[in-house]
Amino acid sequence: MTSRRRFLERAGGGFGMTALASLLKQDSLLADAVTHHAAPRTTNPLAPQTTHFAPRAKRVIFLFMSGGPSHVDLWEPKPELVRLAGQPIPESFGSFKTRRNVAKNKLLPSLRTYRAHGQCGMEISDWLPHIASCADDICLLRGCHGDSVTHPESVYMMNTGSILMGKPSLGAWAAYGLGTENQNMPAFVVMPDPAGWVKGGAPAWGNGFLPAAYQGTVLRGGASPILHLNTPDGISAQQQQATVGLINQLNREGLAPSEQDSELAARISAYELAFRMQSHAHEVVNVGGESAATRKLYGLDKPMTAEFGLRCLLARRMVERGVRFVQVYCGDTNGWDGHSRMDENHSRLSAQSDLPVAGLLKDLKSRGMLDDTLVVWGGEFGRMPMSEGPDGRDHNPHGFAMWLAGGGAKGGTVIGATDDVGLRAAVDKTHVHDVHATMLHLMGFDHERLTFKHGGREERLTDVAGNVIARALA
Repeated sequence: MTSRRRFLERAGGGFGMTALASLLKQDSLLADAVTHHAAPRTTNPLAPQTTHFAPRAKRVIFLFMSGGPSHVDLWEPKPELVRLAGQPIPESFGSFKTRRNVAKNKLLPSLRTYRAHGQCGMEISDWLPHIASCADDICLLRGCHGDSVTHPESVYMMNTGSILMGKPSLGAWAAYGLGTENQNMPAFVVMPDPAGWVKGGAPAWGNGFLPAAYQGTVLRGGASPILHLNTPDGISAQQQQATVGLINQLNREGLAPSEQDSELAARISAYELAFRMQSHAHEVVNVGGESAATRKLYGLDKPMTAEFGLRCLLARRMVERGVRFVQVYCGDTNGWDGHSRMDENHSRLSAQSDLPVAGLLKDLKSRGMLDDTLVVWGGEFGRMPMSEGPDGRDHNPHGFAMWLAGGGAKGGTVIGATDDVGLRAAVDKTHVHDVHATMLHLMGFDHERLTFKHGGREERLTDVAGNVIARALA
């Protein structure tokens, strides 16, 4: 008798489903079940779930600036850094981690001019004039800090709450906690930069120890955002549906009642979702019906902004249609990593992203969606106040900036600050765990109660730390 695994391996070339290729690469179709502390869910792991309390944010768009954007050149003016430019950092600032001993280098002043914007008077660099026009909708966190000075660990920290690879990502936790409002689309979608993936790669949007149904589904930019979406030539929809039905029937024969949260149950759901996506995802990713004004708002009419603008527009279309968590990466493998020629680096990436990000905020607001859509902007860390070489800055996990907008975040607010030169978070310090706790709170969850039992321990996104940033709540 043909085994289920052998049947799938032989049949895999003709399904044309987004999830299928990755499913068939697994070494085993049946993994040990990991049981949640609560009662098992139905066979649909993405069924809508009840939150701990009424959510302010029903969906999240995380705009990830890969590589580490400079807070002292974008979000936080530092007059003292300008005054001390060209001098060594004073000994009073103490020792700190750097990768290349740049602590001995001279202080580099802010590269741009700051101006006050909005009724709130938020000071923002002239690198970001379009986002600055949305200042009254932004809750700017200037006192952020993390745990690692290197890219992969910091990417994992920002995305999974741990510097260690393999923990569930933010989007996976959101999908696990919320389910999805649209059973024809994934709950968690990721759009990497087509020029190159973030350092650390796919674990940044992985499911970790959560069932596989909660991992991010990768979409691309361009004319074909979803690979393998079309039914293969010569295969009718009825034939494909029958094939998927047979696969899942064979799978369910091996699924015990206690395994509704297992990897196999997740695979059953993924096959069914992939089949439904073939009928429904075309409409979601087709932006041809958007008005000329909307396309211009996102910068689709300009070569510099068209690519990132399209992915921001797709993010709006996805959350509009029930996708819970969308992550959009800006910057290739190096991205905002301005170790040298930082003025050129940040000028280019700001020009690519500033208009589309502002367009996204304005579009959501005009549609009445910003109130219950949380938009997050940030990278894995910031940059050092001293120079690296003649014109660059090294990584800085000790102090950096992020912002929240919509979804119950308090717009027109600045919270926290780094020290006088921008080295360390110094006032109202905000650890990454605090940012995550706040995001979950806005989604309707007590971060200490959204847990999953794994290895005998109730695991959570914020580990054993994290506090909701009360001042960030509207």
